Amino acid sequence: MHVTRSEVLVLYKKLMLYSRSLSLTDNNYFRNRIASEFRRNKTLCKPEDITFAFKKGEALLQRGSVV
Repeated sequence: MHVTRSEVLVLYKKLMLYSRSLSLTDNNYFRNRIASEFRRNKTLCKPEDITFAFKKGEALLQRGSVV
């Protein structure tokens, strides 16, 4: 699976929108954590690392819970 830049941006937007629906988690903390994860993963070069990070974000949305 090859993840495109636009798919990553869509995932980022979905995660930020998801943060609005959280009631038991501090929204600002969640948003800052998502932003820092995306900044940290910005330097990933290997396709398998990029795919892993992308699937991790998708799994968070599908689970509907924050770990």
